[in-house]
Amino acid sequence: MSSQVAIRLRCRLTGVLLSLLCLLGGPVRADSGGPVTETQAPEADSAIAWLERLGPALNMTSYRGVFVYARGDRVHSMRIAHRYRNGRVEERLVMQDGGSGEIVRKGMNVVCVLPDQGKIRLDQVIPSGPFAEAFTSQLMPFGRWYRPALAGDDRVAGYDVVIVALDARDDNRYSHRLWLEKGTGLLVKSQVRDVSGEVLEQFQFTDLEITDDISDAELEVRSRGREITRTLGSDQQESSGLGRMSGWNLEWQPEGFVPAAAPRSGSGKAVAFSDGLAAFSVFVEPVGRLKMPTGASRIGATTVYMREVTVADRPFLVAVVGEIPPGTARKVADAVSVNDEFVVELSRHDH
Repeated sequence: MSSQVAIRLRCRLTGVLLSLLCLLGGPVRADSGGPVTETQAPEADSAIAWLERLGPALNMTSYRGVFVYARGDRVHSMRIAHRYRNGRVEERLVMQDGGSGEIVRKGMNVVCVLPDQGKIRLDQVIPSGPFAEAFTSQLMPFGRWYRPALAGDDRVAGYDVVIVALDARDDNRYSHRLWLEKGTGLLVKSQVRDVSGEVLEQFQFTDLEITDDISDAELEVRSRGREITRTLGSDQQESSGLGRMSGWNLEWQPEGFVPAAAPRSGSGKAVAFSDGLAAFSVFVEPVGRLKMPTGASRIGATTVYMREVTVADRPFLVAVVGEIPPGTARKVADAVSVNDEFVVELSRHDH
């Protein structure tokens, strides 16, 4: 499991530009109009107005640059070229450390090349971000769970920015700080903070050029290795089965988190939940031969909490994984109850 988690966490870097905020604005459509211009800049006293610019800016602003992503004591960097032309989003992300690999998106088509990892399913390595379109259609207003406010001005990668604070209204979720470029509304830096204000995760451009001059060559796959392709939305029905906790029940979940998608989980059952900004997944699987450690672990803002339950003399592993505090993850895991029908279903498969 450790190697799989490492692969997923590293590849998840590709979604960091949108993993926080594509959820706020919903999917960008070709009829959304042109890029936001400076003449449309919101009033300085309106954090909500800046946030409303954020979703369109992430997709509809063309730029190139390098960003770093820190999770706890782990720091990674990626190079990105992003272009919005004729209503279509195109981008290429290349790992700058920790191994080779790249992801290229052209419209709804995605190619992932990871030469040092072999074949990896895209639904495993891209659980959130610009490629998780299924998440954006099942969201609640984030303002009910976060308190937005302006937090001053700054400069990032040579650009003037405004800082927007999103403070959690309860202890079941983290707070966020967002740095938005003033001319376009583009997200150029973000932080995830716990209740004490400690920074758990941080994303920041170290080099950035906002420009429409992005050539076709900058968006072509260049790495050699096994290519895995996917068309976004082609399996949305299968991958986003909302609210179907078949085989188990959840007696409690943090207020505001609603079923958003169903990640693949081998022979087990899984459902993801989102409050419009943060997300977590619940996995329920029969215990295999390899004994898994139980309890909580955390990398940056991502918590993994696991516990075992026994139903009809059969052990199951309950895992909660997501951007929520460890105490919240434990309460969610403790609220999972496995149905007898799940045991019967597995017994039939065994035979």
